[in-house]
Amino acid sequence: MFTDSHCHLTFPELAADLPAIRAAMQAARVTRALCISTTMEEFPGVQALAAAHDNFWATAGVHPDSEDVHEPSVDELVRAAALPKVVAIGETGLDYYQMAERKGGRGIADMGWQRERFRTHIRAARQAGVPLVIHTRAASDDTLAILREEGEDGSAGSAGGVFHCFTETVAVARAALDLGFHVSLSGIVTFKNAADVHEVARMVPEDRLLIETDSPYLAPVPYRGKTNSPAYVPHVAARIAELRGVPVERVAEFTSANFTRLFSRVGGA
Repeated sequence: MFTDSHCHLTFPELAADLPAIRAAMQAARVTRALCISTTMEEFPGVQALAAAHDNFWATAGVHPDSEDVHEPSVDELVRAAALPKVVAIGETGLDYYQMAERKGGRGIADMGWQRERFRTHIRAARQAGVPLVIHTRAASDDTLAILREEGEDGSAGSAGGVFHCFTETVAVARAALDLGFHVSLSGIVTFKNAADVHEVARMVPEDRLLIETDSPYLAPVPYRGKTNSPAYVPHVAARIAELRGVPVERVAEFTSANFTRLFSRVGGA
């Protein structure tokens, strides 16, 4: 019924509890999950996890704020995308917030390596014919500009994809939609002070919206502050249903259909 479009089940907080997590998912009617790669060192474990379970899928990529890790080439990402159960490139994008925090507030000029890494992922996704999973934080203008420069303009050649864990404004959401991308909402939509995200939840068309946990992070209310799990994604759907004035079953239906359509290698399973 529900699909978690973004989680990190190989992270230490969750990896040791996989049987319990899968049982909790079943009890909560969460039937599928996309397991996200954040480094190429992590990728083999993510891909193996997806290959071992019929309701898990994987991505291949390097998170924008991962430092001192292997830097993949376009060809390497394309080869990874060809492996069984790999359905997307990412997560990729730009994160100026985290890097500025670590580097004492230095400007974005120091982050050219992030922008080059992002371009590599975009080119790999286009070559592999799979969508992108985009992470953007405090960098939406550059994220959108690079997507446009690389030809991600909604044309037939565009890789498309999803802006995951969306925390930006409605204007940024509209720009992402105009580029042909989907928008995914996490447990942040259940937070009382997330007014911009609430507005986005009301605005995004049914056929462009996904739900996720980003677990083990960002647990929704009533689990805020605790370790998140894919079993909690129904709480995200419930809050979106409340904001849109529709039954939660409707949100489960259209977000799951969108997941299948966007990540077309998943098929109807």
